[in-house]
Parts: sequence; structure tokens; C-alpha cells
Amino acid sequence: MIDRKEYQDYVSKNAPKSPMVRTLVAAFIVGGIICCIGEGIGDIIKLIFKDMSEKDVAIWESCIMIFLGSFFTALGLYDKLGHYAGGGSIIPITGFANSVISPAMEYNREGVFFGICAKMFVIAGPIIVFGVTVSFFIGFISYFVV
Repeated sequence: MIDRKEYQDYVSKNAPKSPMVRTLVAAFIVGGIICCIGEGIGDIIKLIFKDMSEKDVAIWESCIMIFLGSFFTALGLYDKLGHYAGGGSIIPITGFANSVISPAMEYNREGVFFGICAKMFVIAGPIIVFGVTVSFFIGFISYFVV
């Protein structure tokens, strides 16, 4: 039986070193590029449909970005991007689309109900529940405070 200090020394000596600066820079650049693409899509929509409201532009922009995230996940490209960019690919709305589509693709062999429908929100489900719960409480508090 080895003690705690020996184990920590063993782990620090044998664990692979993480290139933290490269990882942070890659996440920043890739996340920024994804967001710039989204803004570019919004600008193109504004140019094409000049009378469209800002809210409608944002809705269309979100839908297109979700489609692109899902499409590139289906092609297997978004996972490669995520491997390179880390957190930079998870934060934008395309990362959310990836977190819904990936389990659905993985479990599709188990059928529509027990595979795709049951497993689709394995990753994104807790995020949705937490987001809805927190936004309810914030809305409830702001209703009585403001």
C-alpha cells in the first residue's frame, strides 16, 4: 500500500502535461470564430430581409446556427473541432446542438423510442433543467423586487 504523497508524486510524474496556453488560445479563437459566423449570418439576413425585426433576425440566426451545429455533428466534423478547441466549441449555441445530436446518433441503433428519444437529452437535459429552474427563480425574484 502506498501513501498519499507517493501516489501524488507518481501521478504528477506520469500524467500527461496539458498545454494550457494552447488550449485556452484555441478555445478563445474557435469560440470567437463561431460567434462571428453567427453574427455574419445575422448581418446577411438583415441585408436580404430589410424589413425584418431584430427579434426575427435573432430567431432565424439561432435556427441556422443550430442547424449548422447539428449538420457538422452528423458529418463527424464538430467532434473533431471540439477535440481541438475544447470549451470554445461548447459555449455557443452550436455546442448545445452538438450535445443533443451526439447521443441521438450514438443510441439510434436501439430504436426511435428507447434509443433516440430516451437518450437524446442525456448530456443537454441537466443543462435545460437547471437553466429553466434558475430562470424561473430569477424571474420570480425580479417580479417582487423590481
